[in-house]
Amino acid sequence: MRKFFVVFLAIVLLQFYSPAAFAANLVARISLSSQTMTVSQNGFVRYRWKVSTARKGYVTPQGSWSAKWLSRDHRSRKYDNAPMPYAVFFNGGYAVHATFDLKRLGRPASHGCIRLHPENAAEFFALASAYGLKNTKIVVTR
Repeated sequence: MRKFFVVFLAIVLLQFYSPAAFAANLVARISLSSQTMTVSQNGFVRYRWKVSTARKGYVTPQGSWSAKWLSRDHRSRKYDNAPMPYAVFFNGGYAVHATFDLKRLGRPASHGCIRLHPENAAEFFALASAYGLKNTKIVVTR
């Protein structure tokens, strides 16, 4: 009888199990001054990548947001249909996304988005997708 109860309890608990409920928090911290993005899970740094943020005349907003939506093959409606692959949107039209202008990574070059090397953008996109938008935070600081 006791064995039956344990099996029954395990089945009931598994019905309420959600991997997202136990997922590590994913935090991307973007430093405008150092042009880097540090990706942490549960406070442990997993990646540190070069980025490009807003060049002169444009702004990358500072603050903290949860990821809002994902678009694997996005194209900009505002800037001549420019490719924005692996886009993780966090504040209106602002996103973390891939760029093919690799020589400018590490210095301001964008219209305000946070640009990454395509391999890094694909990795961040996959992580945000796996851990869920509610568990993905983007923090932009000076």
